[in-house]
Order: sequence, then C-alpha cells, then structure tokens
Amino acid sequence: MHRLRSLFIAIVSLTLILAVVLRSARATGQAAQTQASEIKVDNFTFSPEVVTVPLNSTVTWTNKDDVPHVIASTDGVFRSKGLDTDDRYSFKFTRAGTYSYYCSIHPKMTGKIVVQ
Repeated sequence: MHRLRSLFIAIVSLTLILAVVLRSARATGQAAQTQASEIKVDNFTFSPEVVTVPLNSTVTWTNKDDVPHVIASTDGVFRSKGLDTDDRYSFKFTRAGTYSYYCSIHPKMTGKIVVQ
C-alpha cells in the first residue's frame, strides 16, 4: 500500500511539473509571436539596419534627426507620412519574407526587415 501511495504522489508531481513547463513554453511562444522592434532614424541611417522578427511583429521607426524622413518599402507594402523629429511610424508584419525599405526623401538611407 505504501508503494502505491508513493507511486501516486510521484505521478501527480510529474504531471504538475509537466503542466508548468508546457505553460511556460506556450507563454514564451506567444510573446515571440507578438514581439515589437524599434528602429532609430538618426544621422541619416537606420539603426539597426537589418532587423529579424517573428511573424505578426510590429516594427516602429522613430525619427531622431532634425530633418523629416519618409519610411517606404521598395515593394509598396508600407509607407509612412513625413516623420518630423521624434515622430514614430509602426507597421505590423503579418507575412513572412524580406522587406527592403528606404527613406523616400533620402534614398541612400536603406534598411531591411526579415520576417520569419
């Protein structure tokens, strides 16, 4: 009878541990699916220049320059209005792929978003 009780306690303990591990893994996966990333526009550059994000992430550009910038994808998927100093533009990426972008006012400014 003592063995049966010990076996029951061990099974219940393992079940609880497994439930905690699975819940933690699920929460981590959900956080990765809704990740937000920040890109600074400063000194006529995008920093970081290349950003890799999971599907359904929102990327936000913040203009830290004293001149306006317009964030535009080369394939026309997204385009901001003119961003003055400290203005922000956000876009949610719902399709996997590589998105090249540039400043349409200053076309030598380029960057890339990789959505996995």
